[in-house]
Amino acid sequence: MSKAKVISVLNHKGGVGKTTTTINLGGALHQKGYKVLLIDLDGQANLTESLGFSAELPQTIYGAMKGEYDLPIYEHKDGLSVVPSCLDLSAVETELINEAGRELILAHLIKGQKEKFDYILIDCPPSLSLLTLNALTASDRLIIPVQAQFLAMRGMAKLMQVVHKVQQRLNSDLSIAGVLITQYDGRKNLNKSVSELVQETFQGKVFSTHIRNAITLAEAPTQGQDIFHYAPKSAGAEDYEKVCNELLTEIK
Repeated sequence: MSKAKVISVLNHKGGVGKTTTTINLGGALHQKGYKVLLIDLDGQANLTESLGFSAELPQTIYGAMKGEYDLPIYEHKDGLSVVPSCLDLSAVETELINEAGRELILAHLIKGQKEKFDYILIDCPPSLSLLTLNALTASDRLIIPVQAQFLAMRGMAKLMQVVHKVQQRLNSDLSIAGVLITQYDGRKNLNKSVSELVQETFQGKVFSTHIRNAITLAEAPTQGQDIFHYAPKSAGAEDYEKVCNELLTEIK
């Protein structure tokens, strides 16, 4: 078995669908028979709670980052493996300030798991912080979800600067798998014009599938499930299945 591909899902804007994308892309890969590990690297612990885990588990990514134990992996009832987060994670920045090689902590933690999984997906925090640097340093690919909303492109230049610096200094293997347009409604002119602007800015690096606005995507986390277990025939499942196919084509 070849080593796992590590994919970060990142945008330093909140509410763009990072967690939804991480969970449902993981679900789509699992449906295709791949072994998938999801890592919740956000102190809000949205991914952890969206999959029905408590944000107060005895072992989380926080303790692992501090060197207290190995990566704690919990099995989800639907077949995904999960490294949970907790609310204390936001304090890790200041606690690791004097650690040598602090940008490489996550890469070292993941190293021992790469033989066991086909894909490792990281849900990044909505900031360009030490945690985000750790994710980018550990990753092969980056997916950037962007809302089809006014100001969607705001701060994108800053994000790309950080990505380029990581590529130059920490991880030359990192590449952008694609920008993913989320919360899309084709009937709205604004959504269409934002989509055109994104396509123009990231030529050739935008997933042709847009994630449509779908109530089922918001409902699935209330049941602790991905969209494929909650509503397999829904528009959300269809969209994430297509994005997954595009991603696999890009990787191969």
